[in-house]
Amino acid sequence: MILQAIGLMSGTSLDGLDICFAKFEKKNSWSFQILKAETIPYPKNWEDKLRNSIHLSVEELLELNSEYGFYLGELTNRFIQKNRLESIDLIASHGHTVFHQPQKKFTLQIGDGRAIKLKTNLPVIYDFRSQDVLMGGNGAPLVPIGDEFLFSQYDACLNLGGFSNISLKIDNKRIAFDIAPVNIVFNRLVQKFNKSFDENGDLSRTGKINEDLLLKLNSLDFYKLPHPKSLGIEWCNENVFPLFENIETIDALATFTEHVSLQIANIINENKLDNVLFTGGGTYNIFLVEKIKAKTSAQIIIPQKEIIDYKEALIFAFMGVLRFNNEINVLASATGSTANHSSGIII
Repeated sequence: MILQAIGLMSGTSLDGLDICFAKFEKKNSWSFQILKAETIPYPKNWEDKLRNSIHLSVEELLELNSEYGFYLGELTNRFIQKNRLESIDLIASHGHTVFHQPQKKFTLQIGDGRAIKLKTNLPVIYDFRSQDVLMGGNGAPLVPIGDEFLFSQYDACLNLGGFSNISLKIDNKRIAFDIAPVNIVFNRLVQKFNKSFDENGDLSRTGKINEDLLLKLNSLDFYKLPHPKSLGIEWCNENVFPLFENIETIDALATFTEHVSLQIANIINENKLDNVLFTGGGTYNIFLVEKIKAKTSAQIIIPQKEIIDYKEALIFAFMGVLRFNNEINVLASATGSTANHSSGIII
């Protein structure tokens, strides 16, 4: 069986829309080939719209859901035309997360899949998270299904995106959970320097660690919770950003880097991992990766750029393929839901 799919992923760090066109083949096991991939940066007006979406009224949010769906369809059409793509079996869209509160039984990723279909005239699968939340799960992380079938040669896969999450096997079960916020915090802090991100971690490197702030960050209740567990921007707004008041921004950056490296290294060391695949935009934060490496003896594997940048979009395309075949694409052992299931609305 061979299927070709486009995966669309918009991360909480608002770097832009990741689009990945990949071929998936199943013989004895699944294999993949990334055929074309691109990150389309958001223009300022869309970055602002998505960043402020959490503050909109119900009517405004419903309007943005439709508008963003048509925008995703438009960007996908441009990607298809630019690369002269053919034989596309489906589009799998993650959407953009506005709310994520699984404890209240809801999560919201905007970007109406019906609008994407109207623009592209291709089968679309979207809303991968809601069913899991309704089944008592966290609705996250979802990428472990791809780690299980496409990247099983590694002890663990760790994503450094808006949030850091890890997927690994314990007692022959694939488990996964969020570790700590990463770029969602860094990117907010560096706005004070008129930058959108801390290139190589160079700004963080020049700051000094504030021991009092570090203690408060490491003492947050989330880190004591058992897995499965997941984070959202609401948690950062409530628990992290208030701690930076009256702290020099450059020192907040240095301290938060130390905090994240500690939390990640703790997880690697606790689980006695020999090798860990690192992907996501935070992998380019040289200072952060150096800090993690200094705290663990595990081999940190940095793959080719294509995998660093597009692994999540690739796996959402894969989730779409599994859903298209009505196969399990969400693992209860990773999300905490009542059962493995096949999730996503097909139109």
